[in-house]
Amino acid sequence: MHTNAARHRPLRLQTRLWLFALCVLMAGFATARAASLGDCDQASHATTLSASAPGTATDASAVWLNDRLLRWPGLSGANQYRLYGSARAAVQASAGNVVVGAAWQLPLTVSAEALPTDLAARYAYLGSGVQLQLAESDRQTMASQLSAQWILVQEDANRRVIRATHLQWPGYLDARFAAAADAALGTSVGAAQTRFRLWAPTAQAVAVCLYPDARATATELIDLQPDTATGVWSVDLNRDLHGQVFTYLVDVYVRGTGLVRNRVTDPYSVSLTANSKRSGILDLKRADTMPLHWGQRAKRLRRARATDMVIYELHVRDFSANDPSVPADHRGKYLAFTDTDSQGMHHLQALADAGLTDVHLLPVFDLATVPELNCAEPVITGSGDSGNPQAIIQNQKSNDCFNWGYDPFHFTAPEGSYATDPEDPRVRVREFRAMVQGLNQLGLSVGMDVVYNHTSAAGQDAKSVLDRIVPGYYQRLNAQGGAETSTCCQNTATEHLMMAKLMIDSTVTWVREFGIESFRFDLMGHQPRDAMLRLQAAVDAARDRSVPLLGEGWNFGEIANGSRFVQASQLSLNGTGIGTFSDRARDAVRGGGPGDNDQRLISAQGYINGLLYDRNAQGSGNTQDLMRTADLVRVGLAGSIRSYEFQDYLGQTKRLEQIQYGGSQPAGYVLEPSEVVNYVENHDNQTLFDINVFKLPTATSKDDRARAQMLAVAINMFSQGTAYFHAGVELLRSKSLDRNSYDSGDWFNRLDFSATDNYFATGLPPQQDNGATWGLMRPYLNNPGIKPEPAQIRFARAMFLDLLRIRASTQLLRLPTAAAIHSRLRFANTGPSQIPTLLVGRLDGRGLVGERFQALTYLINVDKNPVSITIADAADQDWVLHPVQRSPRSADARLRKDSRFDRATGRFTIPARTAAVFVLE
Repeated sequence: MHTNAARHRPLRLQTRLWLFALCVLMAGFATARAASLGDCDQASHATTLSASAPGTATDASAVWLNDRLLRWPGLSGANQYRLYGSARAAVQASAGNVVVGAAWQLPLTVSAEALPTDLAARYAYLGSGVQLQLAESDRQTMASQLSAQWILVQEDANRRVIRATHLQWPGYLDARFAAAADAALGTSVGAAQTRFRLWAPTAQAVAVCLYPDARATATELIDLQPDTATGVWSVDLNRDLHGQVFTYLVDVYVRGTGLVRNRVTDPYSVSLTANSKRSGILDLKRADTMPLHWGQRAKRLRRARATDMVIYELHVRDFSANDPSVPADHRGKYLAFTDTDSQGMHHLQALADAGLTDVHLLPVFDLATVPELNCAEPVITGSGDSGNPQAIIQNQKSNDCFNWGYDPFHFTAPEGSYATDPEDPRVRVREFRAMVQGLNQLGLSVGMDVVYNHTSAAGQDAKSVLDRIVPGYYQRLNAQGGAETSTCCQNTATEHLMMAKLMIDSTVTWVREFGIESFRFDLMGHQPRDAMLRLQAAVDAARDRSVPLLGEGWNFGEIANGSRFVQASQLSLNGTGIGTFSDRARDAVRGGGPGDNDQRLISAQGYINGLLYDRNAQGSGNTQDLMRTADLVRVGLAGSIRSYEFQDYLGQTKRLEQIQYGGSQPAGYVLEPSEVVNYVENHDNQTLFDINVFKLPTATSKDDRARAQMLAVAINMFSQGTAYFHAGVELLRSKSLDRNSYDSGDWFNRLDFSATDNYFATGLPPQQDNGATWGLMRPYLNNPGIKPEPAQIRFARAMFLDLLRIRASTQLLRLPTAAAIHSRLRFANTGPSQIPTLLVGRLDGRGLVGERFQALTYLINVDKNPVSITIADAADQDWVLHPVQRSPRSADARLRKDSRFDRATGRFTIPARTAAVFVLE
């Protein structure tokens, strides 16, 4: 044993002896064996020290409201109620019998006390039930014995059990340990001291195992001491442990199991060893955690506000795994973003030079599903409707190198599979920072997709971290005490004090230590609005400027319609400046909805792929359907501002909030344009090219397929608000019709930055999410007239660059306020007599400081035929094509040749499937 460990042994022994004496005095406190160094290297991640007595309920139906009141939903006040406790998990409470094995018995009284407003709102979802109160004289007993097993029992007059249940503890812990909100957690390292801090208020003991590296056995075991005010366990060591690694041993009661010793990593880990086995002890200011010149890296923030943002959503592995110009050992890794001569980096540089401002990375925090050592890269071939590629992927998906990564393991540590050496915690930090630095040097800000709404596992699973430290606290629980799973996995409860703190502390670390400048929140509607506002203030303070927040504001699941708290959802964020993705224009542009997985994939055509004006064989819809859809697209073009008005297809002047979406929601739903994110494609669902495969008539030419795709891009680029694009939309990216490629391997997620192949028709997509529609897919996958040639891919890329340049050239397409949109944007060609395939928006630039154009008019013709329109107040004005589009170097020769404006009449003529921008200079 090392000298420093020995120095801690006397204290540790004294502590154990004191606890033993206390156990005897209190008739039944824990007698579990003390942890030893051998526990640090056990094969199992958990050891049961004292199993729960048989016959005791395993549900948790009663809920603590604070540290003295609880509610048992569904029960009345009849009979009597009592809490029974045991530090050894010895309580046996079976129906019809008297409780045995308890060290403590705390009687409860029925309470008619009215709850404070905040508590009443927080627990309204529970419904009615008996409200019980802990006697004042027993509150200290409960406070001092939180680490015990506690069972709530309803008894008859003879003390026989009628019902028994465990309790849901978050309300109690939040009330009892409110001071923990200000506690510093995790590790901190200095030249002469290393500190460990872990919030574990229900633990009986906590110790830290120290290891010199990822593979060595433990060299020391050191006890942490609890703070009764915060529930934080801590120890300060008078030495510098930078670069070493550790785990915790946490002795804690686990419902349904008993007293358990969990070996677990730190929830506040900033780095780990391979496959998240051990947490790294790092000083993030040390040189070995930084790439060269990290502290002096270029920070060319190219946008002043959220409405200036043009975001490119990119997966780290997608970026380079398929790029032969990247060194083999960098492919699929962070370091690919440092290879400045690669095809991918040249592509990003071109996008940045044209006006792209941000790259948003799909999850780069520590993931649970990708092996970080020796992951498989299966060799796959196939084309057309072959089932072989997907079969190989399905067979390998548990150990291959690919996953989107929406399965958090540790929220604040970089993912190790993207590092060249996952075993060394310093390497993944250094290489993550090198990636950020490489993107910054292109002039791009870096944002990241964060997933605080669920964990990949809960309970005693080996990949559960939070729930093995404070069981039943961090997850959102259902009526029986199980974790809610509406998000796909085990939902977290950011309405709880310390889960919200973890989320906020995590984002602050990403901003302060890793150079992240914006966040996209997965399923943000599962977060409380208040927590997101506190997070916004914290990251702004850490960055010393506004950090844009955006996310999925979908309203569903157990928290839908504010059932547990005011959500950070589409209809609840007005006035916050936090952005949500808009499904309104997305669905109108694409057609149908994201859940379509049947014939509607074909029949539900959208605005840019033929609704009425270019019907496919199964298409439907009438003129009113097309005009109603055009109105939804205009809603998006106007930034979805609630109060903005235009004449709808029926001839009525309406505010956007009066236009219906989906039959029950307002189409316009935000107060300010910073609160809406416009998109037509992202990682979810089919790519735009693939959805157009289904919806465009089969005979549509390859050139027109490219044009239809760029019409959708143009609509998005011209819409007020934040513009968001999925990597590859500019390359006609296909996933061979895959509707959910989260675990479809590299094969179905490839990108080709040489603009040679879009990877359409490279096999049937994986059966799990696509098998039901394989019959619909086969004819398209076997049709050689659909897959684009390099000429169409390069045309689309050039068009995308032109559209970026147009948006970057003028403030008029990125107005910062609703007031500016009200005063400067007007739609022409609206109402019942409109040309329904033509969108016309006029923007007034007069008096706008720094604006280069007096006015701008965009005309988007989605029809397969040219169109002309006379706009009376345009007559006698000198409207000319935007400089980008009239340049001999512009992508679209048809636009230069066939777009016209007649000054005498105010008549514009626009070619088929074209988006034209005219300006007054």
